[in-house]
Amino acid sequence: MKGILGKKIGMASVFDENGLSVPCTVIEAGPCYVTNIRTKEKDGYNAVQLGYDEKPERLVNKPEMGNFKKANVKPLRLIKEFRDFDTDNISVGSEIKVSLFLQGEKVDVTSKSKGKGFQGVVRRHHFSGVGGTSHGASDRVRAPGSIGGSSYPSRVFKGMRMAGRMGFDNVTIKNLTVVKIIDESNLILIKGSIPGPKNTYVRITK
Repeated sequence: MKGILGKKIGMASVFDENGLSVPCTVIEAGPCYVTNIRTKEKDGYNAVQLGYDEKPERLVNKPEMGNFKKANVKPLRLIKEFRDFDTDNISVGSEIKVSLFLQGEKVDVTSKSKGKGFQGVVRRHHFSGVGGTSHGASDRVRAPGSIGGSSYPSRVFKGMRMAGRMGFDNVTIKNLTVVKIIDESNLILIKGSIPGPKNTYVRITK
């Protein structure tokens, strides 16, 4: 397995070898730095901890700064672990670049979807509403209706579809194709769209 962290820059389109326009998501992937390596003997599992996106030292507390200094890397905003990472030729402090991937191969991309804020049941769960506005019931058009019995079970069941916060979920899109890699700019173009607005952190794995 191999992976990298990055940031969604936006959308673009490129022409393939057949002259067809292919919509792509542009991701600034890396450079990432290895901040720790987990081993089966010491930690109970094998993983590589990667950091991405430098940040000022004034925003880092002392325990975090100690970890960064131990790895001999600058302070980083995003830290993620990759299980069963290929650790050949990799050590703590190593730099991981977008050249790790190849054009045409399939990858999985994980990111946060767009946050929609507090939404009602019509938008959040696609309810149709209780009914029309006849007989003066003008305030019940987008209402959820009954959410449980009164005498029995005298409570609302867990998982009941109701109004609440919508979006900002971890979403993984699988088997996306790498269209193009631009090493000098640390850019990777992936066919199709991925969740989230611009500047969303993304995790790319193969």
